[in-house]
Amino acid sequence: MAHISEGSQNRFEELRNDIEQSLEEMIASRINSGEVVELAGRMLLAGGKRLRPIMMFLAYELAGGKNPDDLMPLAKAFEFLHTATLVHDDIYDEATHRRGVPTIHTEHGLAKAIIVGDWLFVQGYALGGRYNQEIVTIIGNYCSDIAVSEISQIEHINNLKTTPEDYLSIVRGKTAGPFSGGCHSAAIIAGASDEQKLALANFGMEIGIAYQLVDDLLDLKGDESIGKPRGSDVYEGKMTLPLIHSLTIHHGKNRERLAEIISNFNYDLFDELIQLLEKSDSFSYTEILIQNHFDRAMKYLDIFGDSEIKQHLLALSEYITKRKL
Repeated sequence: MAHISEGSQNRFEELRNDIEQSLEEMIASRINSGEVVELAGRMLLAGGKRLRPIMMFLAYELAGGKNPDDLMPLAKAFEFLHTATLVHDDIYDEATHRRGVPTIHTEHGLAKAIIVGDWLFVQGYALGGRYNQEIVTIIGNYCSDIAVSEISQIEHINNLKTTPEDYLSIVRGKTAGPFSGGCHSAAIIAGASDEQKLALANFGMEIGIAYQLVDDLLDLKGDESIGKPRGSDVYEGKMTLPLIHSLTIHHGKNRERLAEIISNFNYDLFDELIQLLEKSDSFSYTEILIQNHFDRAMKYLDIFGDSEIKQHLLALSEYITKRKL
C-alpha cells in the first residue's frame, strides 16, 4: 500500500469523522420515520471509506474554497446517492454481503431493499437540490449515466465479445462519473475558474477509472477483507478488464478453456483462472493502465500551485490507486 504521511493521514481522518458525524446526525433526525430509515442508516453507516466526499473537500480547498460547511450537504448527497446505487446493485448482482455485512434484500426481502434504495436516492437528490442549477445538472447527468451504464453492464454479462471500449464506457458512467461530478461540483462551490473546474472534473474521472481497475484486480488477487468473496465479479458474469485482456491475448486451446471457465465459473476453477490470467500478463497490463490513469490525473492538477492541500490530494489519489495491491 502507498505510504501516506502523518499529516495527510490526520487530515483524511478529520474529514472522515466530520462526514461520518454529519451523516449520523441526519439519520438520527429522521429515525422516527421507522424501518426504512433504520435499514438505510445501517447501510449508509456500515463503515465505507468515504473516499469520494474526502476527495470533494480536498478539491474544494484546492480550488480556493474557504468554508467547508458550504460543501457538507453536497458531500452527504453524494454518499446517499452512492449508497442507493449499492443497495440496488446488490439486488441485481444477487450479492449476499456488502462491506462485510448481509445485504438488505438477503435479510429483509427484495421489496424493502428497493424501497430503501429509493429513499436513499431521494434524500441524496434533496440535499443536492439545495445548490444552483449547474450542480443539480451535474448530479442529474451522473445519476442518468449510472443507470445507462448499469443496463449496459447487464447486457454484457458473460459476453465474451466485450471490448476494452465497452468496458471503459461502463466504468466512466458507473464508477468514475461520481468522482468526476464530485470534484467538479466542489470546484463550482469554491468559485473556481472554468479552467480549474474542468481540470478537477477530468482529474476525478481519471482517478475514478483507476479506482475501478484496482477493484477488478482486488476481486481476483485480493482478500475477503474488501467485504465480498474473492472472484465475486467473475461469479456474477461481469467482464472486468483482466478477463477481457486475457481473452484477447490467448488463442487456441487456452482461449477456449478461458472462455469455458468464465462462462461456467465456480470457485473450484479459481486457481486455473488465475494461471491463465498470469500467462497472458493480464494483471501486469491492468497495473500499467492504473498507473497511466493516475499519471493523467496528476497532470490535470498542474494548473494548481504546490501546496499542502495538493499534497493531501496526491496522497489520497495514491491510496485509491494502490490500496492492497
